[in-house]
Amino acid sequence: MENTIFDLRSAIEFLKDVPGQLIETDRRVNPVAEIAGIYRHVGARGTVKRPTGIGPMMLFNNVEGYPDFRVAIGILSNRARVGRLLCTPPEKLGQFYVDCLDKPVEPVVVPRENAPCREEVRLAADPDFDLRKLIPGLVNTELDAGPYITMGLCYARDPDTRKGNATIHRMCIQGRDEMTIGFGGYRHIGVFKDKALARGETLPVSVSIGVDPAIYLASCFEPPTTPLGFDELSIAGAMRNKAVELTRCLTIDEYCVANAEIVIEGEIIDRQVWEDQHSHTGRAMPEFAGYIGVAKKLPVLKVRAVTFRRNPIMQICIGSSEEHVNMAGIPAEAAILGFLDRAMPGKALNVYCPPSGGGKLSAVIQFRKTEATDEGRQRQAALGALAACPELKNVFLVDEDVDLFDPHDVLWAMTTRFRPDKDLIVISGVRCHGGDPSQQPFYDATMSAPGLAHKSIYDCTVPFRAKEEFLRPDFMEVDVSEFFPGGGI
Repeated sequence: MENTIFDLRSAIEFLKDVPGQLIETDRRVNPVAEIAGIYRHVGARGTVKRPTGIGPMMLFNNVEGYPDFRVAIGILSNRARVGRLLCTPPEKLGQFYVDCLDKPVEPVVVPRENAPCREEVRLAADPDFDLRKLIPGLVNTELDAGPYITMGLCYARDPDTRKGNATIHRMCIQGRDEMTIGFGGYRHIGVFKDKALARGETLPVSVSIGVDPAIYLASCFEPPTTPLGFDELSIAGAMRNKAVELTRCLTIDEYCVANAEIVIEGEIIDRQVWEDQHSHTGRAMPEFAGYIGVAKKLPVLKVRAVTFRRNPIMQICIGSSEEHVNMAGIPAEAAILGFLDRAMPGKALNVYCPPSGGGKLSAVIQFRKTEATDEGRQRQAALGALAACPELKNVFLVDEDVDLFDPHDVLWAMTTRFRPDKDLIVISGVRCHGGDPSQQPFYDATMSAPGLAHKSIYDCTVPFRAKEEFLRPDFMEVDVSEFFPGGGI
């Protein structure tokens, strides 16, 4: 199938031709809480408070206070839709990512005059410049610290090597030309920032909003799969078999995505402020684990300019939604698959990082035992997963006859093929993810430091010697289409 997607607009046009994948509305909506409240019901799922579900993406054409803007949400909130956008079956996305890692296509630079993101320019030096009025930041809930940019692709370069890196960070608009920027976990741009500030310098950063979905999906790989100095935009190039086009920024020494809907140019400076310095809620925004985050004191990104395409589309997501699950979880699946394929080829058939773990905390590994000496290797595979994805908390091992994408089938395997006294492996005193509240001292007073907790392996595989005792019934393979006129059940 020929790839026709190269930016956000072409992705939306592609989905318009696929029934049930897009809702476009001219109804007036408020970006403060209302858009998130609507999409919570339409298609958020993930770890969002129920009731919620999986549904189409939405495009809002009438945004209160921002007459020139449209707002898009949920383009990546459905794994099947992600598969369509990448021309890959959804169950094979992890392997597709592995293949793209092996054949990166480096980004290229195009002249500024050819960059769609330069159609409109606003400079922070202008007296009437005000971020709060320029772009519609998302307020998810009434407890949010403020308006957030949740789909801002940050691009910066190592001050030493000048190698680039693309990552998504949470950013809260704090004033006319300032935002806070978060650096949870081990992030390459965080390392770049520390290097620059240690020298008494600022770190130039571009923030591209509204880009080709492949760019967002590629940007969420983490170490050790993509080591320091690896530019994730080269993975997006492999996904499209076409280099991502960058262009030079106008006010800082950095690059941005040339066909982005919106570009914010700025510098991380040596100053920190509280995210909730204006709202004083003590909270940040909904996070991947399903809880609203605690406001933190974070570095300041001083904005120098904002540029747009004409009639720009502000792309947003809810932090605890399925969109985050897919952006974080599919790269994690690829990291595990790639590691295990090198360590024990042909044994790990597939990996799934489900919504229940926010794409980060849990993984299901489908493992095949073909001989007696494979017994025990499934647990080595689980240890490999924990090494490939250090933020993982729980790994579930299942046999090849279990549908790892079906939580009921996985729970069935856990119910009938798992005993906690025999098949539960707990690893204590290891670094986990601070975004999980159960890994904080307020949950466990014996914990010596936040995030220093336990990881678990649930071996729900059948012992090789007893495979004949765990046979699932085989049913006749038949074509039932003739019983369902109009196509399908």
